[in-house]
Amino acid sequence: MKSLYSAFSLLFLLSVLLFSSCVDEVTNTYTYQTMVPIYLEMSDVRARIISTEPAQPLDNPGKIYIYEDYLFINEPTKGIHILNNADPSNPINLSFIPIAGNVDMAVNGKILYADNYVDLLAFDLSNINDIKLVKRVEDVFKHMYRHETGEIITFRDTVITTDSPTWERGDMFLMNSSKSYSANYSAAAQSYGTGGSMARFTLANSHLYAVDETTMRVFDVENPAEPTFVKPIDLGWGIETIFPFEDKLFIGSNIGMHIYDASTPSSPTRMAVYEHVQACDPVVVNSDYAFVTLRDGTSCWNGANQLQVIDIKDLYQPTLVKSYPMLNPHGLGLAGDFLYLTEGNHGLKSFNVSDVMNIDQNQLEFLTSEKSVDLIPGPNSLIVIGPDGVCQFDYSNPSKLKKLSCIQVKNPVKFY
Repeated sequence: MKSLYSAFSLLFLLSVLLFSSCVDEVTNTYTYQTMVPIYLEMSDVRARIISTEPAQPLDNPGKIYIYEDYLFINEPTKGIHILNNADPSNPINLSFIPIAGNVDMAVNGKILYADNYVDLLAFDLSNINDIKLVKRVEDVFKHMYRHETGEIITFRDTVITTDSPTWERGDMFLMNSSKSYSANYSAAAQSYGTGGSMARFTLANSHLYAVDETTMRVFDVENPAEPTFVKPIDLGWGIETIFPFEDKLFIGSNIGMHIYDASTPSSPTRMAVYEHVQACDPVVVNSDYAFVTLRDGTSCWNGANQLQVIDIKDLYQPTLVKSYPMLNPHGLGLAGDFLYLTEGNHGLKSFNVSDVMNIDQNQLEFLTSEKSVDLIPGPNSLIVIGPDGVCQFDYSNPSKLKKLSCIQVKNPVKFY
């Protein structure tokens, strides 16, 4: 028995040595551009003077926003590009506002609101060539503080080399932007701008509403240059987007859609929650239906890939009308009876949704070459953002989009 045991031991040792030798022979190294956490003191951030800089090329565009003839493009955690978009065929890059920690924005009259880590900033746009910071509301987005030290948690690009595969830049960024990131012409009529369906800032009834993953924060902006923090409202976990329609707020989360009555603007109240499987969830609405995209992906766990149509004629009892399979839907936007939907790496789709029971029978186009994440059906063009840049289309003929222009980015990134 002892000799048998010794034989097995020897065989095991030889197999380990052989296996180790094989592993050494096939070892590879992988180089990635990713994002790693860093920690900042907010006092240092506030000490920096924010002044408008000359135009810069787009590197990694995030949120998009339109106001009058201007297009605002967020560079996540870095600032905001401002473009003259009076001619969508030839947008002119005007300037860049460097805002550390910036993820979202909104415009009320001539005032631009933007987050600066835990603070809300207000900029005067009266002279677009000389934009000035006029107000800072401190410590309103406290979810970014590390409770044990009071430092700010943020992320920066870095290049790492490892001997095993890891998350790429697109994966890591989507995870963190979802914790930090629709046309609504009734709002635009009140001199508000228009954001995409991935927006976390929105304006309605002289109030700014800002959501993070758990909370909606309410600001009184009746005097646009003097935003005043009113209160936080707990929403539950997994909040992702916010969309205003009339005096209601439709809030997308990764487990459903929340409906809030904002007829008392300073104190919105919950009307209903429509729940679905866990998935990323932007939403746009008209008077009868909400259109919700669900997708799987890095930060979306085990979600489905669907377009869901929800009957909201009774806002206290939203009900699912029908689900349509999609490939990997991201943002979406409504323009009358036409729905435009971004399919991530798969392209851009358009539908006639006048008959919500047969949307799949009324697909107008599927532009597979147009990788896309979010869009805004604006008054002069359909503005689409994707990993390769920001493109604009003439959509006066909804059945045939006509490309007008594209703003390319320096470093296109992989996304999901």
